[in-house]
Amino acid sequence: MAHFAKVENNYVQEVIVVNNQVLLDSAGVEQEAIGAQFCADLFGGEWVQTSYNASMRSKFAALGDIWDGTNFVSPELEEEPTE
Repeated sequence: MAHFAKVENNYVQEVIVVNNQVLLDSAGVEQEAIGAQFCADLFGGEWVQTSYNASMRSKFAALGDIWDGTNFVSPELEEEPTE
């Protein structure tokens, strides 16, 4: 099963499970973009694939995590701004 995180304003709002069959292109190869579009068509918003074993995006997305455009980051790991 594949997992996708809904991202709003760079924060994870929801994580869902999607059947791997949904991600297959016409050649039978899994494509993240197909899964993300499937989620967007059903629920709206921006969706990003995540992985339990952290094989992509540094970690498995959790509610409240920050999406930096490349990886999911736990809020407590985000550096405090310095003055």
